[in-house]
This record gives sequence, C-alpha cells and structure tokens, in this order.
Amino acid sequence: MASKFRTTEISDPKFESDHLRFITVKTPNLKGRGDICLFVPDVELTANTPLLILLHGVYGSAWIWSQKAGVHRTAQKMMQAKTIKPMIIAMPSDGLWGDGSAYLPHNSLDFEKWIAEDVIEAVKENIDVVTNASKIFIAGLSMGGYGALRLGAKYHQTFDGISGHSSITDVPQMALFVEENLNHYKQENTADESVFELMKLNKNQLPPLRFDCGKDDELIEHNRKLHKQLETENIPHSYEEFSGKHEWVYWEEHVKDSLVFFSDLV
Repeated sequence: MASKFRTTEISDPKFESDHLRFITVKTPNLKGRGDICLFVPDVELTANTPLLILLHGVYGSAWIWSQKAGVHRTAQKMMQAKTIKPMIIAMPSDGLWGDGSAYLPHNSLDFEKWIAEDVIEAVKENIDVVTNASKIFIAGLSMGGYGALRLGAKYHQTFDGISGHSSITDVPQMALFVEENLNHYKQENTADESVFELMKLNKNQLPPLRFDCGKDDELIEHNRKLHKQLETENIPHSYEEFSGKHEWVYWEEHVKDSLVFFSDLV
C-alpha cells in the first residue's frame, strides 16, 4: 500500500532505548516535516492494539512527555502489572509554530489535521499492530489539553475517548503563555475556537470524556466553568480536581488517570 507521506524516517531499533521510537514524516498539512515520539511497550501486543495520542503544551515538543514526565515508564509498569491494557502511545510535536500552535489551522498550516489525520496514519503505516480497527484515544496537558478536548469533540468519529489535564478551554487563555498575537489563532467561525461550543455542537456524538485540573492552577476557574457549562447542557463527562499547580509533577501523576480511563474503554 502506498504511503500517505512523501518521506518517512523511523528510528533504528538497535539505537532505541526505553522502548521509545521516533518517526518524522513530511506532510502537506505542515508544508514540511513533523516529529512523533512513539512508545511501543515491552508486553505482548496483538492486532488492533489501541493508540493513544498524547499532546504536549506550550514550549514543548515530541520529546517532552517522555523526558519530563516519564509517561512511557509509568505506562510500562501499569501494563506489566495489568493495571491497564496494552496500548501504543504517540507523542507528536504540535508543529513547532511560535510558543505553541494550539493545534489549530492558521498561517496557511493545518496543525489540526496534522494531529487528527497524519499522526494516526503515520503510526498505522509503521506499527503493524495498530490497524483501522484499533481504538484511538486523545489526551494532553494545558495547550495539549485544549487540543485533545477540542479535536476529540470536532473529530468525534475518529476518537474513542478524550482526556484533558489542566486544559486551556478557549483561545484567549493562550495569552497566559505565548508571546504571539492571538489574532494568529483566530478561526473563521469563532465557535471553532471554543471547547464548549464544539462539544455543544456535537453533544450527541461525543466519545467518553474526562478532564481534571489542579486546585492551584491558573486555569482552574476556566476548567470549573467548562464543567458547569457541560452540566447545564447535560453533556456526560467526568471532572476532577486534585491538589497541585500547572507543573510537571502534577501531570506525571495524573496522566495515570487518563491511562486507566482509556484502558477501561478497550
């Protein structure tokens, strides 16, 4: 079968460590190359193994979930203990635009389709246990939580579960973190910028949804507001608050909640 991508590079197993692989593909959506860090666990894998796409926040890239939160080691231990079922974890870059692309289409680049289409296709082409029958989950932190919640709602036919940690919920909150002018992120339809508006629009088709936030996080009130809005619209979801701030020690711990949530959907 012909590749969707003009070029694909994948790391050589003899140089890989910690069961992490790296894929770079060239895609028209980025008008160039995109990177994916891929965790393929050291457990027995069968056909149709689920795929989790895990999105990073501002300033980060494909390496950051593994090298600042050790998510691959956490997942490996949980799979070996049979706390969660086996799954592949893809950790793509956001396209590396400015301080963060917000996983939105803008500036003639489609960071949205890079995640919702290209990353999934790149994994399927290179990892034979991930197939068209595999369940696909999406999660992320901060800007990546925004990407996960937003893309999970918009591409509800693609994703089988959604989770967000310390999530941005609308474009104006990007101003807390990035130096770029927010006009870059504007969409033709402003409803396309809002997690709640997209969830309301697709309320009868949403996959299972959860999100959480630290009580001392600067985004806590935005997450509480989203929770109340979803309750008002009778949109099923799980929302939790934990002690903690907008920091890696929080995400290292609570990514476990996403892993368990997704495993229960397999």
